[in-house]
Amino acid sequence: MKGLFSSLFLCLGLVYAQQDSLKKLTELAAAGNGVIHLDSQSFDLLTSPKRTWSASIQFTALSKNRNCVPCKEFDPAFSTVGKAWSSVQASDRDQHFFATLDFDNAPNVFQKLSLASAPVVFAYPAADGPRKPASGRTAPTKYDFQDGFDAGPLAQHLSKFTPVPIPYKAPIDWAKWFTTAIAIIGVGSFLRLAAPVVFTRWTWAFGSVIVMLIMTGGYMFTRIRGVPYVGRDGNWIAAGFSNQYGQEVHVVAFVYGLLAFSFVMLTLIVPYQTSPAKQRMQVYLWGAVVIIIYSVLVSLFRVKNRGYPYKLLL
Repeated sequence: MKGLFSSLFLCLGLVYAQQDSLKKLTELAAAGNGVIHLDSQSFDLLTSPKRTWSASIQFTALSKNRNCVPCKEFDPAFSTVGKAWSSVQASDRDQHFFATLDFDNAPNVFQKLSLASAPVVFAYPAADGPRKPASGRTAPTKYDFQDGFDAGPLAQHLSKFTPVPIPYKAPIDWAKWFTTAIAIIGVGSFLRLAAPVVFTRWTWAFGSVIVMLIMTGGYMFTRIRGVPYVGRDGNWIAAGFSNQYGQEVHVVAFVYGLLAFSFVMLTLIVPYQTSPAKQRMQVYLWGAVVIIIYSVLVSLFRVKNRGYPYKLLL
């Protein structure tokens, strides 16, 4: 009978001790805005082998003399997730705790856990009571930072160990929305101002002519074969009709375009000149351009076809 009373008193003592520990942890979490700031003693309390609660603990080194840049980058994400958990109703909130342990506050804990780097996040499941894992495994699980230091993946992972999912919502990226709005307004304003130019047939005609000249100059040939822009010796004309450098495309397109423009001027513009003197001068001008540019074209042909005996002027 005496042994029965002793066992009863022992059980009651353990229950009161658990309740007292839970009350202390709840007060510490409330004081830390959802995150308990640990030392050696409170760490042992939080990770007690008789714990009926679970915990997510960040091991970090935030002091300036440690110069831990990853610690400073990750700490806001962990604090945000802990704050989000503090908004859960008390019956669930008090079954899981978020805590952070700085190296300078408990170096012996880091040594005991063989932690040589930071930050590290361990998720401790409940070790006793109804929330103890069915597998019986109570060892902590380490969080993998493969998704970076964002709070979203962290909350998703730690929700596996909480009674209910962590109600984390990514904050509104006002900078992104502002940039998008400015871009939309800018594009709309540009289209409104540029519409008379962009949507006229002459703009599209000019663009089409430029594309045709570039393609006629051999652009696709050079892109498919991946040829260099110029030769190793600095030459920009490749000998033979099955070879071509990138710069040849620009030169050939320019020559063809200038020749075409000269003929357009001679056939469409010059006949409508009312002054005989101006008409005569433009005939001489554009006629000379045609002859000179054709001479350049024949010269290019001679370089491509070594041994070609004919030339015009050059």
